[in-house]
Amino acid sequence: MKKMVTGLVASVLALGLFTSCGDKSASSTTTKATSKEAANKVLNVMFEVEIESLDPQIATDGTALELIANFTDGLKQMRADGSTTDALCAGETISDDGLTYTFKIREDAVWSNGDPVTANDFVFGWRRAADPKIASEYAYMLTDIGHVKNAYEVEAGKLPLEELGVKALDAKTLQVELEVPVSYFDSILYFPTFYPVNQAFYEKCGDKFGTSADTVLSNGAYILTDYQPAALNIKLEKNDKYYDAERVKLDGINYQVLKDSQQALMNYQSGELDLIKISGDQVDQVQGDPEFQTVASGFLWYICPNISGDADLGNLNMRLALTNAIDRKSLVENVVKDGSEASYVAVPSGYAFNAKGEDFTTSQTLYADFCSDDKAKAVEYLNKAKAELGKDSFTFEFLVDDTVIQQNVAAVIKEQIESTLPGVKIDLHVEPKKQRLQDMRSGNYQLGLTRWGPDYADPMTYLELWIEGNANNWGNWSNPEYNSIITRCKTGDLCQNLEGRWAAMKEAEKYILSEAVIFPVYQQSDACMIKSNVKNVDFHAVALLRVYKDAVKE
Repeated sequence: MKKMVTGLVASVLALGLFTSCGDKSASSTTTKATSKEAANKVLNVMFEVEIESLDPQIATDGTALELIANFTDGLKQMRADGSTTDALCAGETISDDGLTYTFKIREDAVWSNGDPVTANDFVFGWRRAADPKIASEYAYMLTDIGHVKNAYEVEAGKLPLEELGVKALDAKTLQVELEVPVSYFDSILYFPTFYPVNQAFYEKCGDKFGTSADTVLSNGAYILTDYQPAALNIKLEKNDKYYDAERVKLDGINYQVLKDSQQALMNYQSGELDLIKISGDQVDQVQGDPEFQTVASGFLWYICPNISGDADLGNLNMRLALTNAIDRKSLVENVVKDGSEASYVAVPSGYAFNAKGEDFTTSQTLYADFCSDDKAKAVEYLNKAKAELGKDSFTFEFLVDDTVIQQNVAAVIKEQIESTLPGVKIDLHVEPKKQRLQDMRSGNYQLGLTRWGPDYADPMTYLELWIEGNANNWGNWSNPEYNSIITRCKTGDLCQNLEGRWAAMKEAEKYILSEAVIFPVYQQSDACMIKSNVKNVDFHAVALLRVYKDAVKE
């Protein structure tokens, strides 16, 4: 995938051209705002990073997923309370054994080029996600999460794409077969990996698909009208052909990409932006302002060590020394300062609950023997590592994004580790997020500061990251016992034993902390400024972080 995306972007930038793959304008009936009143119904929103991809089967970052979900609907969508409801699905039946789902597609669902949305659009999109040639990082949504029939074999290249358990019974009837019953199956169908793709349009675009406003189609609330790779300004307009257009009150959404939170605040204060995220350093400036609010997030920021690719980090005592040298409470209180909480676990609190309504994470001290703010313990681990590795000095390169807040966080972590662990030196290496992700995916790193947000409301959305072979297990840690626990919870004897599954997942989490597979740092909250005349933006901790279908700008 890296080669494909890199080549695609390089060719587009070299040519400086964006080829239209179809006549979008003929069907886009949205009238551009010409009056002051209409212009005021355009929402201006800050993005902190550039969009990595507009391809629903390729995109992985929360910002890209938010943008794609603005102009594309799947079978399901999220309500304001986070529950699931129908989108393009007009009707659904489930077999008694829970293995076969049959969906009827809305008759009034159309693409922005006038084509009807069909069952085959979903078949084509899902097959793309499973296609080993595409190498989608979210292909595991079909295998490990959705358990779609034959998905494992198709992704491994052992079966043809046609054997994936999804088929069009007719133009508006989609059938999906599963390997095992999945109680949360409907709730993952609002995730972009499961979005439809118009096959004829895709084939016209070829390698340019998803690289510009002219190379994507909309079937959702908005139409993308202005976008180029690495764009700093992105525009959407209301889609008057959307089946639920009466519900959509905004005339459009304009995004500005601003990595500098101080500039974002200035733009907000001048009226250029309606919704921004601010850094902890700015919270004191806006405390007491009625437009300031803190929004909970399921994102876990953590340091990922390259366990298999670096001999020193392959040493468990070295990893335990590093994670215990971090003073997380000081970080969130003095650097992050946006309501985020120090984290010492692998699964954040407040988003995954069992049938009794109990949070999976009720204590941050459960694994204190392995992960805590304990300098003395860190030094003990370091001395053991020095003896085992036969040397006294170590230098680690630490990859971080080029955003101000992450550079600040990394700089303090560097100081904490170097002042606590004699002989350990941390070299910060700042990169744009896209490059940092590419380096970590390819194993070209030692330590990397990264984050993960929940794709669905279950602890497995985090715990499965570290099974052997998972594309997001960047440190390539492997433990047969851990793999076995996760398999039992997903497809084995614990799949339907909810109480036993919960306990087993706790056992799995202990492996992550006891073997320092990651160094948890903090659970993110978003400190936001939202104009008082903006209402009904839905914030979620799971999957799609912001949804604008009911948003109003008064």
